[in-house]
Amino acid sequence: QVQLVESGGGLVQAGGSLRLSCTASRMIFEIYDMGWYRQAPGKQREWVAAITSGGSINYADSVKGRFTMSRDYAKKTVYLQMNSLKPEDTAVYYCNARLHLNHYWGQGTQVTVSS
Repeated sequence: QVQLVESGGGLVQAGGSLRLSCTASRMIFEIYDMGWYRQAPGKQREWVAAITSGGSINYADSVKGRFTMSRDYAKKTVYLQMNSLKPEDTAVYYCNARLHLNHYWGQGTQVTVSS
């Protein structure tokens, strides 16, 4: 079974930065598209960023220019560098791995941005 383990969340002041990591195991990392999603209290889970198996990257408009996603094939890890954080970025951030119709999720990591 695919395993995804996120880390790097925490409490940061507005304008600060955090880097999230998601390390994958029990999967052929190279063939999966990877993504980051987030869910704020009382809201639906929303897509944040994605990187394909080939390395193409897309971002939600709300984070474009502030967040950067990357992947390290050797470490089987994807990262989300989050800069200029805003209070509205506060959420649980989830890593996602997708192959065709199969989706896998990590346990999530909390990001809290104070004003």
